[in-house]
Amino acid sequence: MKTIRARSWAWSLLFPAAAALAGPAAEIRPAESLVVDGIPAIPESVAEAASRYTELRSATVQSWHPARRELLITTRFGDTAQVHQVQMPGGDRRQLTFFPDRVAGASYQPTKGDFFVFTKDTGGNEKSQLYRYDLPAGTITLLTDGKSQNGGLVWSTAGDRFAYGSTRRNGADRDLYVQDPRQPGSERRLAELQGGGWAALDWSPDDSRILASEFVSANESYLWLLDAATGARTLLTPKGGPEKVAYAGGEFAADGRSVYVTTDRESEFQRLARIDLATGRHTYLTSHISWDVDTFDLSPDGKTIAFVTNEDGASQLRLLDTATGTERPVDLPGLGIADGLEWHPNSRDLAFTFSSARSPADAYSLDATTGKVERWTFSETGGLDPAGFSEPELVHWTSFDGKTISGFLYRPPARFTGPRPVVINIHGGPESQFQPGFLGRSNYYLNELGVAIVFPNVRGSTGYGKTFLKLDNGLLREDSVKDVGALLDWIGTRPELDASRVMVTGGSYGGYMTLAVATSYADRIKSAVDVVGVSNFITFMEKTEAYRRDLRRVEYGDERDPRIREFFTRIAAVNNVDKITKPLFIVAGQNDPRVPAQEGEQMVAAMKKNGRPVWWLMARDEGHGFAKKKNQDFQFYATIAFMQAHLL
Repeated sequence: MKTIRARSWAWSLLFPAAAALAGPAAEIRPAESLVVDGIPAIPESVAEAASRYTELRSATVQSWHPARRELLITTRFGDTAQVHQVQMPGGDRRQLTFFPDRVAGASYQPTKGDFFVFTKDTGGNEKSQLYRYDLPAGTITLLTDGKSQNGGLVWSTAGDRFAYGSTRRNGADRDLYVQDPRQPGSERRLAELQGGGWAALDWSPDDSRILASEFVSANESYLWLLDAATGARTLLTPKGGPEKVAYAGGEFAADGRSVYVTTDRESEFQRLARIDLATGRHTYLTSHISWDVDTFDLSPDGKTIAFVTNEDGASQLRLLDTATGTERPVDLPGLGIADGLEWHPNSRDLAFTFSSARSPADAYSLDATTGKVERWTFSETGGLDPAGFSEPELVHWTSFDGKTISGFLYRPPARFTGPRPVVINIHGGPESQFQPGFLGRSNYYLNELGVAIVFPNVRGSTGYGKTFLKLDNGLLREDSVKDVGALLDWIGTRPELDASRVMVTGGSYGGYMTLAVATSYADRIKSAVDVVGVSNFITFMEKTEAYRRDLRRVEYGDERDPRIREFFTRIAAVNNVDKITKPLFIVAGQNDPRVPAQEGEQMVAAMKKNGRPVWWLMARDEGHGFAKKKNQDFQFYATIAFMQAHLL
C-alpha cells in the first residue's frame, strides 16, 4: 500500500524553529502577517542569543521510487517544508517543490515513478488539494477542486488510479472518490458517506475491492469493504456489542483473502491482527506484547510485516514473518520514535523516520535481509552539538484518585545549580501522547535558560490502554486537569525543581488544558502560554469545521445536550477570567479550521476587560499552529521574552 503520510506535530506548535526578522534597530520586528498586541518590544539580543536554535531542521520519509533506490522526503530549507529527492544514503537533498505554504506529503506513482502526487493547503486552512508533479519536467497539475478538503490518497495495485477522501459535496461529510491522476477531471465519487471520519486504507491485490475505515472516536471505528466499481459497501467488523472497538490501519494480505489491522478488540491495547474476509475471524499476532502497535506496513510480497510498538512512549521496531509468525526486533539508532514505515517494492528495503532527544527527525532505511540500518538524511542542528542536549527521565506521580500518571522530565545542564524553574508542556489531541523525540528549539530553554521541562501524559492520553484513554471523556474532562494539579504537588517534592516558578503551556487541546490550569491553580503557577487552544467548548463546537464537529462531540460531549452545555459553560476559561491572576500569552492562526482564532480573541478581550495582563499574537497567514519560518521566528523569540519576564 502506498499512501501519503503527514507527521504528527501537535507538541511542536509551541516552540517552532525559526530565525528572527531583526531590523537594524535594537528590536525584533514582527512580520507584516502578524497581529501583535500587548507584547512589549523584544530586544535584538534575544535573537542573537537564540538564533542557532532556530536553524534546526528535520526530514520526514514520504515515498520510495518504485524502480530505483531513491526517496522522496519533506524538509525545510526556505520558509516551509517542501518535497526533496534523495538518491542515496547521505546524498544531497534536491528540492523539487517551492511554495510559500508547506507541502504535507508526497507519494510516487507506484509502478513507473514518472510522477508523484502531493498535498498542500493555503495559509494553514487545511483545505488540502492534491497535485501531480511530473518528472523530469517539474510541471505541476491541480487534481482536485481547489476548495474542499482532500486527502488520504491510496494507490491501486496497478497504479492507474488512487482513492481518496473529500468533503466537496457539503463540507461536512467525507465521501470516497477514485481518480486517474493522468487525467485531471476524471474523479468519480465512489461512495456517498455520512460523517467526517471516513478514509480509504488499501486496494485488494486484484483492485476489485477497497478496504475503508469509519472513524467515530479514538475508542470506536469500523472497517468496510467497498466494491471498487460500484461503491457497494459490506461491513467487515460488525456494530453493536457490549463494548466499543477501535481499528487502525488496514492492508490486504498478498492472497486477498484476509486483511491485517491493529485493534483493541478483546484487549486493552492495539494488537496486530489478521481478519479472514470470509468468516470475519480475528487471529491476534502480538498478544504477548502489552503495548500498543502504533503503525505497521506489509511488504509488497506479503511475507513480512514491519511494525512499531509504543513501549512507555519509546518505539520498538519489529519484523514479523507472516508464514511462521516468528518475529525479530530491529536495533534502532537509539531511544526515540520511529514512524512512517514504507517498504520499497523490492520487499527488502524498509524506510522510516526516526528521532530522539539528541537527533532530529531524519530518514533511515533497514535492509531486512542483513539487518543493516542506514541514515539517508543528516539534518542540521544549527552548529550545536546534539550530544549536549538533555535526555528524558520517565517519571510517575499519583493523582487525586490514586491513579498513576506518567511523563517525561528533561533537566538543564549541571552548571545550573539550585532548584530550577519548570515548564509544564501539555500535549494536544487529547487522544495523543508525548513521546521522547527531538525537542528542537525547546533545547534553548534547557541549555541556555536553565529551565526544566516536564511533558505529562495525563488521563485521556493514548499509549496506556483504552480504559485510560476514556478517563477524560465528557463530564470527566476536569479530571485530567487534576492530574496536572497532582504534578504540581510532585514538583514540590523534588529538591532540584522550584515549585514557586512554574509556567504551564500547551497547544490545541493542550491550550485548553493550559487555560484550565491557569484558572484552577492560579496560585501555584507564575504564567501560562496558550497556543491555538479552546477557551469555550460551546463556541468551539459552533465554529470548528463541520467535518470535525461530530467527531469532537464523542470526545468532549454534545453541546446541544443541556447538561453538557451547562458543564461547558461552567468550565470555560473565558467565563473564569477572574480566577486568572498570572500573565497569559495567547497565540492563534487566523485561518485555523480546528480551533478558530475567535477562541483566542474572546479570551484576550475577557482578560483585558478584567484588567489582566495578556500578550496576543495572531498570524493572518497561518492555521492550527505556525508553519512559516518568519512567523515561527517571532513566536519563538516572544516566548523567550515572556519567560524571562514572567518565569525567570
